[in-house]
Amino acid sequence: MNAKFDLKALGGDVVYVKPVLVEDLPDEIREQVGDLKSLFAVHDAQGQQLALVADRGMAFALARQHDKNPVMTH
Repeated sequence: MNAKFDLKALGGDVVYVKPVLVEDLPDEIREQVGDLKSLFAVHDAQGQQLALVADRGMAFALARQHDKNPVMTH
């Protein structure tokens, strides 16, 4: 399905949440995450990573606490 969506309708403060494999992260981050196999990254509209958190729910809560509108991406 190739449907287009107007993300502007979500508001100006959209952030994107996506899963990230721990094995793809730099050594210094991998050393800090324990046994987790994946994390969730929060990115702004320009692609800049704003945060890495342990689970999807936490990523959405963090975004909303900062008055952002989170959307999931893959």
